[in-house]
Amino acid sequence: MLTRRRALLAGVGALGAAGVAGLLMPGTGGEAGPPAAPAPGPPARRPLRPSAYRLQPLAGYGPPAAAARTPVRSEPLLRMSGVGRTMVLTFDDGPDPRYTPDILRTLREYDVRAMFFVCGEMAAANRDLLAEMAEDGHVVGNHTWSHPLLTQLGRARIRDEMVRTSEIIEETCGERPLWFRAPYGAWNRAAFQLGAELDMEPLAWTVDTLDWTEPGTRTIVDRVEDGAGPGVVLLAHDAGGDRSQTVWALRDYLPHLLDAGYHITVPRRYQV
Repeated sequence: MLTRRRALLAGVGALGAAGVAGLLMPGTGGEAGPPAAPAPGPPARRPLRPSAYRLQPLAGYGPPAAAARTPVRSEPLLRMSGVGRTMVLTFDDGPDPRYTPDILRTLREYDVRAMFFVCGEMAAANRDLLAEMAEDGHVVGNHTWSHPLLTQLGRARIRDEMVRTSEIIEETCGERPLWFRAPYGAWNRAAFQLGAELDMEPLAWTVDTLDWTEPGTRTIVDRVEDGAGPGVVLLAHDAGGDRSQTVWALRDYLPHLLDAGYHITVPRRYQV
């Protein structure tokens, strides 16, 4: 799976950069070995600075609007709006019993809610972790069944990938997902249309940790802290490869973000 993903990403990286240049930034997604110890970091930290990203809002904090048809968008939502220094943490490709439990424990320790975009085949094999996500108050999103490149699939196959995953989430968590993320950040018209038909909003990200490249715990932490800012949606992974660096990095940067005054939350759905 790792080899296949990296081969696909070589082409998709260019697609994601060029397809929405100047406005939106879709990104990337990646056999696992034993967890590795994090690389030691420097003793001193740089102070967090506001993010340079100033993109379109995806959500806010007003009262929910009356039920309405989910809009068909032409670009994924990238950031959230709201009062103060709010950020969203998102984790893709799981749940994975090797790494997801540690991530859930850390989030629980700091009373933080995050978003998990799950693959249906992983969710079906780990329903206990899927249920734990929902019980802890995290948002569970749809990341397709098998993590394919949607731009190479026909409409019927894309719909099947979405529907099967939504059904697993609903059966396990009690409600259907309201958010969808395309694998590799590769969106097309059919994905936007089918997502809206299934009442799901498309969510991308503002800051990519690139943790799937296994760059080292310190590098992941630095990318998070350098990119931190109001409205930022952070992309990390709890499956798809060796995610031990992601686990250790979360333990490092999460308390620092909270100490710096960031409110880590999840978006609320309503028409925007």
